[in-house]
Amino acid sequence: METPTGYGVVLVTAGNMQEAEAIANALVEAKLAACVSLLPIHSIYTWQGELHKEQEWQLLIKTDLAQFPAMEAKIKDLHSYEVPEIIALPIVAGSQAYLQWISQQVKSKE
Repeated sequence: METPTGYGVVLVTAGNMQEAEAIANALVEAKLAACVSLLPIHSIYTWQGELHKEQEWQLLIKTDLAQFPAMEAKIKDLHSYEVPEIIALPIVAGSQAYLQWISQQVKSKE
């Protein structure tokens, strides 16, 4: 897969607040994310042929998408799900000051 470029939001769900916070802290401390917002959500999905209705936590991770491969690896190391949601969405427009702040917070790929 081609490495995405530019700024984006990565979506990850976690089974509880403690796991969500642990992932968020690890990503920000490793400078893989500038900011992670945590939201309680109710998810309905099919897993292994069964319908599930679960309370989960949605992580909204703001980052430079050049960090996606390292971020994905870190999330997989920390996540309890067999197949965690890790989806990157590009930011197509944003406040220049905010995007510059993301750039300053996230380590360069060098």
